[in-house]
Amino acid sequence: MATVFSETKGEDEVRKQPKLEKSADSGDNGVDVSHVGQGQNENFKGMRKNKRSFDDVRIFEYTSAANPDMNEQPVLAHDASQHRSGPSRVIPFDLSEAMDIAYPATSPNLLASFIRIVEGESVESQAVATSQGFYVIRGSGKSVISGEIEEVEWEEGDLFVVPSKEGGNAKSVVHSATKDAAIYWVSDEPLLKYLGVAPIVEKFNITHFTREAMLNEVERISHEPGVEHRNRMGILLGNKSTEDNTKTLTHTLWSLLNVLPAGDAQRPHRHNSVALDLCVSASTAVNADGKAKVYTLMGPELDEDGWVKDPVKCEWTTGSVFTTPPGWWHSHHNESDEAAWVLPMQDAGLLTHQRILDIRFAPPLKRAK
Repeated sequence: MATVFSETKGEDEVRKQPKLEKSADSGDNGVDVSHVGQGQNENFKGMRKNKRSFDDVRIFEYTSAANPDMNEQPVLAHDASQHRSGPSRVIPFDLSEAMDIAYPATSPNLLASFIRIVEGESVESQAVATSQGFYVIRGSGKSVISGEIEEVEWEEGDLFVVPSKEGGNAKSVVHSATKDAAIYWVSDEPLLKYLGVAPIVEKFNITHFTREAMLNEVERISHEPGVEHRNRMGILLGNKSTEDNTKTLTHTLWSLLNVLPAGDAQRPHRHNSVALDLCVSASTAVNADGKAKVYTLMGPELDEDGWVKDPVKCEWTTGSVFTTPPGWWHSHHNESDEAAWVLPMQDAGLLTHQRILDIRFAPPLKRAK
């Protein structure tokens, strides 16, 4: 039940705890105290002059408001068919309506998009963001970054990140394709919109990961002792600016290049960051029911064997993106004869810094006696 502070009168009353009254005009939990200071006592003279400072006050009962009812992160996919044909353009993965957010967003902190670039053409991407990540799904070309002399020349499988210190002016990146191209673009622009801030300091340098360098490192770790017992088989992409702390792609962004070997299943894990998972490659083979042989199972609970209980199934399609909600357990499964690859982008750089990522791994399978 909503309450309001009642007006008190007299010098002695000013020092007392304010009385509480039920408000017929307020919501179930909201409080309207805009009438405070309307009394005749001179002790409230200053408060009357500053009446506007009371207009937006709301007070809530703790147990009913501590965990507010908010729209959850939906589990949806951004299909690769959107960037395989048509004119050069940016194709946002906008889930803001589903989450009741007032600006474009894929998760509360991040916005993901495809950038399609027809051979010989250019597309400009713009964002007021501290971090922008670009992964080349296919094709080749270059990107010209505003305020920078050096251009980033890229090809399929490359990834690069771009900082900004341009305040409220959007950081511009012009992408030109020498071969029909598609880029997976993720920025932390929604986070800045929520905070009402703009970047004024570059937190890292432009950093370019080549496909060759990443694959060579995955190959190296794949031969390390005990690799078959790891929850994932991949590499975290870091940055000089984060190597002594979060070890993440940027101070806000996090990314992993993970390989899922043929015929393998990677045990569940969970984390408080939202994952925006790009399927880099997966077999097109289907089972007897016509379902993809490479997929992710996800849900909020584990069963007694440590697998996801009553899972939601997301099938992998090369070049498509799907979302994994925060706190949900998720396992990857490959029933095909080919290795599959996935590259999630997350806001885990920020959550790691805040010490709230809370990544957990399902226990290993028990061996039969």
